[in-house]
Amino acid sequence: MKHFSPGRAAGLVLSAALLATAPLAAAFAQTPKQGGTIVYANNSGPGQLDPQMAASLVELEVIAHIFEPLVFMDSNYDAKPMLAESYDISEDGKTFTFHLRKGVKFHNGDEMTSADVKATFERYAEVSPGKATLADVKEYRTPDPYTFIIELNKLNTVFIDQLKTPVYPFSIMPASQRNAPPREIEVIGTGPFTLGEWVKDSHLVIEKNPNYVPREDAEGPDGYVGKKTVYVDAVRYNFLPEANARVAAMQTGEADITTALPLDLAKRLEGTEGVTPVTVFPYCQQYLIVHSAQAPTDNRLIRQAIRTATEVDDLILASGEAARPNFSMVYPGGAYFIGDANAGWYDQGDPEAAKALLKEAGYKGEEIVLQSNTNYGYMRDSILVLAEQLKLAGMKVKVDITDWTTNASNLQSGNGGWNVSTTSFCSNPILGPQQWQTMIYNFPHIENNKVLDDAFAKFYGSLDLKDRVAAWKDIEAEVLEGAYMIKVSDRGSNRAISNDLKGFREFNINLFWDMWLDR
Repeated sequence: MKHFSPGRAAGLVLSAALLATAPLAAAFAQTPKQGGTIVYANNSGPGQLDPQMAASLVELEVIAHIFEPLVFMDSNYDAKPMLAESYDISEDGKTFTFHLRKGVKFHNGDEMTSADVKATFERYAEVSPGKATLADVKEYRTPDPYTFIIELNKLNTVFIDQLKTPVYPFSIMPASQRNAPPREIEVIGTGPFTLGEWVKDSHLVIEKNPNYVPREDAEGPDGYVGKKTVYVDAVRYNFLPEANARVAAMQTGEADITTALPLDLAKRLEGTEGVTPVTVFPYCQQYLIVHSAQAPTDNRLIRQAIRTATEVDDLILASGEAARPNFSMVYPGGAYFIGDANAGWYDQGDPEAAKALLKEAGYKGEEIVLQSNTNYGYMRDSILVLAEQLKLAGMKVKVDITDWTTNASNLQSGNGGWNVSTTSFCSNPILGPQQWQTMIYNFPHIENNKVLDDAFAKFYGSLDLKDRVAAWKDIEAEVLEGAYMIKVSDRGSNRAISNDLKGFREFNINLFWDMWLDR
């Protein structure tokens, strides 16, 4: 039996050079002040706050403040206990025993017990797009209120790393939510903030949880885990779809921090009194998502023609982002980065070769629908440029621009009649293959792909890292060669913070615990 507590690293070892993050200089040099409301200039509001259904960044960054899972990620993206005090793994790697922290309270005042954890996992296995993680669960056991046991049918060498996912997170909810329909839960968690006022097209407020029970075995915050302290009374998310409006809010002092800004607009804040521009890198990877269950892109050759016509430099230029070319689904330097083997499938920009593939596919001018949204300028502009690239290759293209909530929902559900859309994945490239599986299958809507099924089975059942790397090579090759997803770039995140806002930590989302206002 192997025992894991917060002081012991667990899970996939990643490149420290790539993943280490640091707070701004002297972020904690001052004594934190209590009170006040942080105003966050955000680009969009969440469509819903059911953790088990959440993949959109604007949902996940609110959820991370309200809910917590058994294990989550530290600042190096390693798995560490959060609501679990510690956990044990049996010698055969099939049984995981979580020892729960005592005295943790939900926002409704009830103490969290193993019954709540069991109900959360049972619901997740029924409703979440990420439920494949639990497909091999043999049973759940709750021998006492503070012990939760998961037994698997077969070895899964990266199971704990799967549970730390911030996408479709395993956030613990009260057992009363066991049978709540998808996206219709009561928003009750154990996190340091509670949900306050929420006006769907205007703003959302999270409020300090006065009954929050922090971990006492850490000196301070560490990524999503550690000891969390809330100094402010509230955080108000103002929904400002136009990036110019977010910049103006920082210039006038109406906002204390922004979500991502286009590079050219972020540069306008350089030299602005009382404002500090910040670029967080690595942040996300942008992809074109090709709907493999929607005609005509259910034809592999037509998907490949789209990939062959895609010219990355123009997409990066159009996005206005701090971005770098990279053909891989992981970042250079990590164990799963496989050199330049896939470079031939990246940034081809060859309309004539694309035409040849269309002819081979028997393409008859069927309409190809490109869908994007008004909330993320880089997504919209990338799709507009892609439309011109595909037209050069002889494709009949229709551009459908909607709002992000609709676009994100359509990406997950497959509805909306789209063939190609674009989005970014932030945690998956950093965390590794085990975090990619749900996204790979769900967003392009892949079914019955034996190459992927067999490769993932090999990945999860292999104790040898070399075998897991070989399996990942097959997975990445099938996704990119089959043009289920088309890699665009590695993106940085340009943000801005008020000099009065202290405690900012560079991470893939803005985390508001242990931040305070010095004014």
